[in-house]
Amino acid sequence: MKLIVGLGNPGAEYAQTRHNAGFQVVDHLVSRLGETWRRKFKGRMSIGSLGGEDVVFLKPWTYMNLSGESVAPCAQFYDIAPEDTLVVHDELDLTLGELKIKTSGGHGGHNGLRSLFKLFAPGSFTRLRFGIGRPEFGDITSWVLGEFSHDERIALDDLTTTAAKICEDVVRLGAGAAMNIWHGKTNT
Repeated sequence: MKLIVGLGNPGAEYAQTRHNAGFQVVDHLVSRLGETWRRKFKGRMSIGSLGGEDVVFLKPWTYMNLSGESVAPCAQFYDIAPEDTLVVHDELDLTLGELKIKTSGGHGGHNGLRSLFKLFAPGSFTRLRFGIGRPEFGDITSWVLGEFSHDERIALDDLTTTAAKICEDVVRLGAGAAMNIWHGKTNT
């Protein structure tokens, strides 16, 4: 069994923000599979099949900085090892349209990853970094908690669909093989 976690913040006021890109990708996967969400593990979870594998989908409902409080009990309950976990999160250091698989490295200031690294060793799980870019001017917090612009929303559906395909390849083939397929293809 595999675990795919989408990071984000709960509540309608955050639903369309850049920081919720992880939620949006996992929502797309669950919707595409025709599955539904239920409340469990301080989050919203669903179970389905992706790439021939049973997968638990999880959206921590704890706010970003406490994501590990949802992910750890879910992984423990289903006996899912960190190496069988894929975390989808927004990434300031990639431009909108860049999607990159990563298997090592630190949290880079991302509070959701920081929370996970308190429970799981860095590099023990795979990440799909969903580029949201950096603001030209202004506060980073306002940027990540801000909604996508009109032009960005036009591209968002295609990006979310591509991110979902990448998730499926990571589950089906493994991170290394998925990197060979996708890196260099996801810039818009």
